[in-house]
Amino acid sequence: MKGPAFGVWHKSSKSEGAKACVEVRHDPDATLVRDSKDNGTGPILRFAPDVWADFLDSRVWDR
Repeated sequence: MKGPAFGVWHKSSKSEGAKACVEVRHDPDATLVRDSKDNGTGPILRFAPDVWADFLDSRVWDR
């Protein structure tokens, strides 16, 4: 399975068509997260690859 393209913002699969949701961008050295309703003008959270992997492995967001 091919992974997400680097440098492209993707809406969360959990958004289910919502207008305001979380967007994620995978770069070689970090994963970036932003709120889509800010239209790219709001804050962006930056996670190192190992931290992002730990977050996904924890599945705290899926409980």
